[in-house]
Amino acid sequence: MPGITREEVAHLARLARLELQGEELDHFAGQLDDIIGAVARVSEVADQDVPPTSHPLPLTNVMRPDEVRPSLTPEQALSGAPAQEQQRFKVPQILGEE
Repeated sequence: MPGITREEVAHLARLARLELQGEELDHFAGQLDDIIGAVARVSEVADQDVPPTSHPLPLTNVMRPDEVRPSLTPEQALSGAPAQEQQRFKVPQILGEE
């Protein structure tokens, strides 16, 4: 398999809007070549009976189902607020916008 060239690394850097120096191009070319080689070795090991996965263990949803339950009224929720406006918490302006 041909190695990653400096020109390919420079092209990737331009796409990512990174400014790399000459020695960095050589350094990253070697590293990217090693990474691609490692991925190729993993691909060789995977057999036809091993399904592709993104996680080694099955993912399960740990969230509870949404249920409507009694909660605070707007007045109760805002009762301890230092400032409120239109049934909302009023906070100091931080972005300089109206």
